[in-house]
Amino acid sequence: MSFPKAICLSLFPGRSVPANHSTGKDVPLKRNFPDPLNSAISAALPDRALEPNPSDDPRASTIFLRQYQTDVQEKRKSSRTNHVPTKHFTKKHSSCSTIYLDDSTVSQPYFTTTVKSVVLAIYYHMKKRDADKSLDIFDEQLHPLTREKMPKEYFEYVPEHKFIYRFVHVLFKATNLTAEFAIVILIYIERLLSYAEIDLCPTNWKRIVIGAILLSSKVWKDVTIWNREYCKLFVNTSIEDINELERQFLQLIEYNIKVSGSVYAKYYFDLRSFAKDNSLHLPVYLLNKERAQNLEAVSRMEDTKIFYSATMRRSFSADNFITLQCSKAIIS
Repeated sequence: MSFPKAICLSLFPGRSVPANHSTGKDVPLKRNFPDPLNSAISAALPDRALEPNPSDDPRASTIFLRQYQTDVQEKRKSSRTNHVPTKHFTKKHSSCSTIYLDDSTVSQPYFTTTVKSVVLAIYYHMKKRDADKSLDIFDEQLHPLTREKMPKEYFEYVPEHKFIYRFVHVLFKATNLTAEFAIVILIYIERLLSYAEIDLCPTNWKRIVIGAILLSSKVWKDVTIWNREYCKLFVNTSIEDINELERQFLQLIEYNIKVSGSVYAKYYFDLRSFAKDNSLHLPVYLLNKERAQNLEAVSRMEDTKIFYSATMRRSFSADNFITLQCSKAIIS
């Protein structure tokens, strides 16, 4: 079966088709007209298929950081005076004789600053949203979390970040989650917003955060709490409602629960710079001899762990034998 020439032009642009079946010679095709098939495919593809998604691609910039930078640029344009905050001058800086370090790392972020940074990112998602696109499963007006009737203004204005922090902090303490889960939760939230093409707004932010916490704790925590335990935290919810919330959250992100190390690291460092710009400074300590020895011990332990794992994957034959050397570690 042979395809018409127009179809070959659309399906294989730049390819060549036989000009004469008897000679068998191919002539390169030149298209001087628009390709209707490719145009239709491009129009049918969603925007996230054409643009890299920050929750999947480590090269794409995070959504919350773009929104924050846009907000800063708008404030600078509207303000005629450039006020320099004095807080930056009180910050401790390292020198040749003194070194200041914080205890926050990619694998063990500092809890308070990380959670506050994620909360501030949620706040900017609501503040800089384009519209109020949402879904019924996340609407708190349709699925209230408390028996108390909320006023109309509660769902019209963006809550203060302090109020958001209290809500998230209580959930973290109740579910016994650590700081790295806050980063994963933000990744899941941005993945949901981009995949489902919805906005984080005053009517849905609580239930979206609950869904992200529920999902991240089940995926990345060894021992997690059951869905019925969330009903004790929110007395007006039922087990069926929590189950449906989890089910639809998974469906909307297309069951993509993977978080690569590169994406996690990108969000971690973006949150660090985001915290610094908003005066959420990490507590720093002077690097003395004892702390330097402890850091060196941890580094040696990690090097030994990597060396052992790489060696165990090899064959321990007579031709490929490696003597294992253990490093001495100083335990604080």
